[in-house]
Amino acid sequence: MKPTVLALIAFAIVVFMGAVVWTTVQGAEVECEVCLVFDGQEVCRLGRGPSETEALAAAHQSACGGNTSGMAESIACMNRAPERSSCPAN
Repeated sequence: MKPTVLALIAFAIVVFMGAVVWTTVQGAEVECEVCLVFDGQEVCRLGRGPSETEALAAAHQSACGGNTSGMAESIACMNRAPERSSCPAN
């Protein structure tokens, strides 16, 4: 291959890697943990989202997803208030 083609390929790779790093840094999300008790079992799960509210909702949904079977239990779990929740500063 010619040196100019190799240089263009190398430049394209560097630009791509830079874009990946940039979007990763810019897409920093809030991470929260929710712990809830349902059907006698305590489950704690992490959730991420662009805001604290969405991260808490994602964690709550994740905790209920692994702790229920069926739609009725899932709805009952989602309507239950968490025992504790936290969103440590990132």
